[in-house]
Amino acid sequence: MTDIKAPASANEESLLRVFTIPETSESTLSLIEKEISENLNGFLEQQIVAMQKPIGQVEEDFNSSVIPEEPMWVSDYGDQMLQKLISHSVHTSSPGFIGHMTSAMPYFLLPLAKLMVGLNQNVVKVETSKAFTPMERQVVGMFHHLVYQESPAFYEAWMHNAGASLGAFGSGGTVANITALWAARNRCFGPDGDFQGVAQEGMCAALKHYGYDNTVVLTSKRGHYSLSKTADILGIGRNSFIAIDVDAHNKIDIAKLRQKCTELTAKNIRILAIVGIAGTTETGNIDPLEDMASIAQEFNTHFHVDAAWGGATLLSNNYRHLLKGIEHAESVTIDAHKQFYIPIGAGLVIFKNPQLSDSIEHHAQYILREGSKDIGIHTLEGSRPGMAMLVHASLNIIGRQGYELLIDRSIEKAKYFAEQINAHPDFELVSEPELCLLTYRYVPQAIQSKLLNCTEQDRQAINNILNELTQNIQKNQRENGKTFVSRTQLTPEKYQGDTVIVFRVVLANPLTSYDILRHILDEQCQLACQQLTLLKNLQFIGH
Repeated sequence: MTDIKAPASANEESLLRVFTIPETSESTLSLIEKEISENLNGFLEQQIVAMQKPIGQVEEDFNSSVIPEEPMWVSDYGDQMLQKLISHSVHTSSPGFIGHMTSAMPYFLLPLAKLMVGLNQNVVKVETSKAFTPMERQVVGMFHHLVYQESPAFYEAWMHNAGASLGAFGSGGTVANITALWAARNRCFGPDGDFQGVAQEGMCAALKHYGYDNTVVLTSKRGHYSLSKTADILGIGRNSFIAIDVDAHNKIDIAKLRQKCTELTAKNIRILAIVGIAGTTETGNIDPLEDMASIAQEFNTHFHVDAAWGGATLLSNNYRHLLKGIEHAESVTIDAHKQFYIPIGAGLVIFKNPQLSDSIEHHAQYILREGSKDIGIHTLEGSRPGMAMLVHASLNIIGRQGYELLIDRSIEKAKYFAEQINAHPDFELVSEPELCLLTYRYVPQAIQSKLLNCTEQDRQAINNILNELTQNIQKNQRENGKTFVSRTQLTPEKYQGDTVIVFRVVLANPLTSYDILRHILDEQCQLACQQLTLLKNLQFIGH
């Protein structure tokens, strides 16, 4: 970085300078900002996923627990961060980074993010976010319309209504799921006669008053881990978070869900909520939402849909039908920082009935006064940045048609990659892509036939070796830093319950090309050939 000097002594004059907007484009801070931007652009233009430096060595750069006593030159700190932080960050926008749900972002968000940070609006209350509050309410209204498609009169009545909320912004899907089930709990065990409600008196008093022995939340085994966090936080306990088996397509088994609901009701256990998954994080599959909605109605329970990943599919007229039934949900979670391509920290929960937000309403005398339009009245988090501004920008600049193109191309890309895997003699597709996620593993052609025609003991032994092989390939590919896929564990029906480790890819990055996908398979083949001991062990099984 350029050798820029700025006063670094601990005196009032130098400190005030740090908080003062630079007067000219040639000021010290402006030049530093320009150089940092240039270095960031250089980083983002790279094709590698990460530099080859073990995490242990990176930790050595951040091993001091003592707050520095003396100030540091801004330019020196910038140099330090370029060398120690930026250069060893994961390039999540790289076209070869296809292992997680973080992707490339539109570049127009970078200057807008600076504007958002510079304005530093706190959307908990109108007094610190006068224009950001109605903008956030509009964005929530746009998402509500995306899901429920109510009439213009509905949004005119509710979008800016101080007495209710169409939903709530938060830092991500976890907060959104917690908020949805928090509202469900408070409504289920609300005030009744002398009972002040669960929010005032707690779960023990609520169960006693309503005469239930317990309460539970039901979802599939592919449900996100944030749901079990919710059961913990809401005081119903993780054992009351019940995971229902999935079918061969990683969707909740409807027959087993109905059976469990009947069983629990007979035991005097209140079903607090049924949660459908619209885009599982492991395989990208969508639960049969219409059937789940019918069961929820039958057992008089809250139906929530976790569409943190798959919710963006509603933007595509070609694939919206995959989420049929989501409009029956009483609440829906959507993550804008996934397939809406927003920076991390933008999730939403949408309430079908705006008055559901009444169940989580809270006030404070110095802010969040009754009757005010403070958004914080209906949110789990207090102080929050105006992330809705970046969502608002993308919805307007990209538009529904632009998002439709992105969604459609991602799904088509996943189908193409699945075809390449099926056509390759040494790979096995484990889960077909429904959205733009899929899973697969490396299985030498000679072993594939042996797996289906061997004893149970040999099959398990083969799968154990294949698990180690998959794990080693994924680890070595990550350490090489050129491309990245993640891994997870599944229990495919064809292997009668054996746990298999699989590669997991997410093909949402619009910059990922078909050539890169072919290169990823080639690289994995090369890495597999280096695992000579494991490959030999595979050949010996059954002989």
